[in-house]
Amino acid sequence: MKRHHGLAMTLPLLAAPAFAADLAVKFTLPQLPVAEYHRPYVAIWVEKPDQTFVANLNVLYDLKKRDNGGTKWLKDMRQWWRKSGRDLTMPVDGVSAATRAPGEHTLSLSSAKSPLDKLPAGDYQVVLEASREGGGREVVRVPFRWQPKAAATQSAQGREELGAVSVQVRP
Repeated sequence: MKRHHGLAMTLPLLAAPAFAADLAVKFTLPQLPVAEYHRPYVAIWVEKPDQTFVANLNVLYDLKKRDNGGTKWLKDMRQWWRKSGRDLTMPVDGVSAATRAPGEHTLSLSSAKSPLDKLPAGDYQVVLEASREGGGREVVRVPFRWQPKAAATQSAQGREELGAVSVQVRP
């Protein structure tokens, strides 16, 4: 027996989002044994496996400097700057934020309210780049699969400016 569904039955399906998922980036900023510690600037973005830029997730920098002076040092995060930073006018609503103290931090995003809302299914990587005045610069990449069927976590380890980094995706 065939069933025929009218337009009224299919409209609710068309109105529902095609996919909703969450992404959480957990990262550690280590306390370094130096005489004068400066909080690092950190950029977090998504790129394809071939390192093509996709979207900015977060940029942590000194927002309190007079006349937006903290932006002067953003170019020290060289990979992020070349891929996206030089094209932005900071601050960017929902992306830029103040630097963080040493410790563990989490950035949580829902696909419905972030740059991830139009991200097609596929393989990507979250990239973190940290740069610190009087310190070094470090880049850590963590691969992930977007539009997962089940929750998954991938991890990587920084060596100096970044500590442990993990990316968790949930359907």
